[in-house]
Parts: sequence; structure tokens; C-alpha cells
Amino acid sequence: MYRLAPNIDLLFKEAGESHADRVRAAVAAGFDAVEMWGPTSKDAPATPKDLPALKAALEETGAVITAQLAEPRTQFMIPPRDHSAFYAGLDEGAAIAQELGVPRIVVGSGTGFGGSKRQTQLDELAEIYRRAIAQIEGSGVTLVLEPVNIRVDHPGALLDRTSEAVYVAQQVDSPFFGILYDLYHSTVEGEDVAAELANAGELLKYVQIADHPGRGEPGTGGIDWTARLGDLRQAGYDGPIGLEYYPTTDSAESVRYIQRIAADA
Repeated sequence: MYRLAPNIDLLFKEAGESHADRVRAAVAAGFDAVEMWGPTSKDAPATPKDLPALKAALEETGAVITAQLAEPRTQFMIPPRDHSAFYAGLDEGAAIAQELGVPRIVVGSGTGFGGSKRQTQLDELAEIYRRAIAQIEGSGVTLVLEPVNIRVDHPGALLDRTSEAVYVAQQVDSPFFGILYDLYHSTVEGEDVAAELANAGELLKYVQIADHPGRGEPGTGGIDWTARLGDLRQAGYDGPIGLEYYPTTDSAESVRYIQRIAADA
């Protein structure tokens, strides 16, 4: 049985603007974990979170947050390559993660730069994250690097292949750095799920899902969820799975299908 974590920036909005109330609604729907985007929402399409209220809701319900986004989003490869805001935000994000008990911070690559070779940019990205890991050493927080699709949602992103995220993680070479495998993004890119998971191995630190096409809840698209969760299990992944989708119906209704599939996976 997989532990599912609905994203409280996308799901359970029926509970209102309060993310704390969305946690309570998720728990009422049968979950003991959630995930979220940026805690302060500095550059995400969501409202800022009342962190004391969110912590109180977690303590009240016993729920946990499995992952949060790094802030701000950074264009690492675009000149003048000033990464100071990223490193400052990383310190703040790690402190918030420790306060809320969040074990993972999701990081990305930003847009690729046409004036530099792809391999050079991947190596630069690895160096950026080696420094980032050294900066938050001792925090207990793991950084998970997410490749995203460029065909639909993130045109121009540098990192769109799972194998290249694996390469960067191998170069960083830290137990506190790995990859986030988003099955929706991978499917949009036409990747072989089982092969990519096998290649990632122990570097796979987190998983997110949505159906394709449409990025709706599992069951609204063409993905065979029994088979795909079987691929995850075959690859040895037994961690949480974030539900990062745009619901097409009431949140509590939208999760029922994947809850049934995950219970048997």
C-alpha cells in the first residue's frame, strides 16, 4: 500500500483559502500526509501559507507534509547567473521545513540557455546543487530534483529527461540529494516508465502523479495505474506519492480511484 499525499495548493480547496483547513479536509478524506508548493508562495500561483496555523493543523491531525517547493524559482543558466536569491531562499526554506517536519524540498533546473552546450549546463547544475547540499548540511532535509515536460507545461526547461536528472544526482553524490519522478511529466515526454525507474534506482527519492492527457486525477486519462504503480513497486520504491493534479470534480471524489489502486499496490 502506497502512502498518498494530496497537494494542498490544488486539492481540497473546497475547505477554503486556509491551507490548515485543507489539511483537515484531506485527513477527513482518509489521508495522513499532504504535500505543498512553496511555503511562502513568493513566486507560485497560490496564496501564502499561515505557517503557525499549518503547523497547528499538522499537530492536531497527526498528518505530515511529504514535500515543499524551493523558493524562489531560479533561472540558473540564464545570464548573468546570479544565484544569490536561490541560496538565500534555500536557507529560509530549510528552516521552514525543519519547523514543519518536511523531509524534502523540490528543486528544478530552470530554462536552458541556447548559448551553451547542454552537457555544460548539466554539469553547472550539478555544481550548483553540490554547493546547495553543503549549505544545508545537518538540516536533515533532502533536495529532490524534478525533470519536467517541455511538450505541454514547461517549454524551454533545461531538464526534461529523467536520465539527465539521474546524471545530475550522480554528480552531486549525496544521500541528501536525489530525483523526483513525476509520472505525468515522464509520460508526456514518451519515456519508458519501467526503464527510467530501473535506471534511477536508489536515487529515486520522491514520486508525483497525475493522469495524461489533461493532468487531471488518476482515472481521467489513459495511464494504466495498476501497471504503473506495479512498475514503482518493481523498482523498489516504497516512499510516498504526491497527488499533484488539477481535479475535475470534488477533491474527495477525485481521490477515490487512486486510493483504491494504491491500497493494492
